[in-house]
Amino acid sequence: MDNSEPVKPQRDASDYSIQLNRWFLTPVGAWPSSVTTTVKEKVVSTILIIICYSLIGFTVIPCILNILFEETDGQKKIHAVGPLSHWCMGGMNYFSLLFRSREIHHCVQHMKTDWQMVTKFEDRQVMLRYAKVGRFVAGMCAIFMHGGVFSHSVLQGITPTYEKIGNISVLVHVLPCPSFSKFIDIKQSPEGEIALILQLISSIVVNSVTVGACSLAAVFAMHACGQLNVLMKWLDQLDDRKQQGAAQHQLAIIVEHHLRVLSFVARMEALLNQICFVELLGCTFNLCMLGYYVITGWNVIEKQTCIAMMLIYISMTFNIFIFCYIGEVVTEQCKQVGEVAYMSNWYHLPHKTARGMILIISRSSSVIKLTAGKLVHLSIATFGDVMKTSMIYLNMLRTMTAS
Repeated sequence: MDNSEPVKPQRDASDYSIQLNRWFLTPVGAWPSSVTTTVKEKVVSTILIIICYSLIGFTVIPCILNILFEETDGQKKIHAVGPLSHWCMGGMNYFSLLFRSREIHHCVQHMKTDWQMVTKFEDRQVMLRYAKVGRFVAGMCAIFMHGGVFSHSVLQGITPTYEKIGNISVLVHVLPCPSFSKFIDIKQSPEGEIALILQLISSIVVNSVTVGACSLAAVFAMHACGQLNVLMKWLDQLDDRKQQGAAQHQLAIIVEHHLRVLSFVARMEALLNQICFVELLGCTFNLCMLGYYVITGWNVIEKQTCIAMMLIYISMTFNIFIFCYIGEVVTEQCKQVGEVAYMSNWYHLPHKTARGMILIISRSSSVIKLTAGKLVHLSIATFGDVMKTSMIYLNMLRTMTAS
């Protein structure tokens, strides 16, 4: 551990692990500033935040007014609620990311310090392997979310739709979120085209926020798992060939590192629990609505639109699965540290060092959980509950609308 030869200088691996997160969050002004951030960058970030919130408000407020005061068709109201929910979720998660920017910065700095502390090539390889997994998950989140939601918005906007105004048929661009006609009359040109373009840009913003939140959870969780695996590797290296002083010193390093990893997990939980809560509730509702749209609209709307909706369904399922999966993995990895400590050759260690292993086993027996709003434990079982609940709501909605 400490007495190993330092690895040769390599490119900044910590930057490699968080690179995609920075790419997703910087364009929406949600990447946290640091001591190296210039005044110009802070001003640009503030301007981006104002623009992004304006775009979200431009989409959400007219849609709410349309549902409440203008639209009279019940089916059209139901079809407007799903996209509105997605935009509202994005707005709430955007606020959470901005409000928790300091915690994001602390987690990023924690990761950078962990990479700087690595002294063995084998340990770096373990951390790099988990960093690659985190990047892969972040990339898949981006592909699914942008590919599904944005493609649906574009298809809906470019699909020819004609409405009669008097004796004249007018080409109308169908917006992803219906707008209040007293604000913007989409039947008029170029108002309809401008509204469509602004909503498409707004869609990119809320998708980037969702992808950014999911990718942060994946990268941070994989980093914690990498650190725990390094810790377990160190535990396996404790044996009776070490002198009393050396073994005791290594155990002190292990305990200190274990507490450091647990503090990172606790900080990650504080950062993500609100976002996870919004995603858990929002995805349950959206999966229900998307299933309803596909079932009821298969013979009515264009097939490519239904396919785009199914892509959105898959992307939201993937997102909520990632949150639940990382919760399960982090919990299991934290428990496994205690199991590895017990299964090691502790009985060959000097008595004083062996007694110290009790601290690690005892601390690992306390279950570490990632939660949604400190109410629901994120696990594979929770993912199953979300899918079942969305199906129950879907059946209820179909029964209510069919009667």
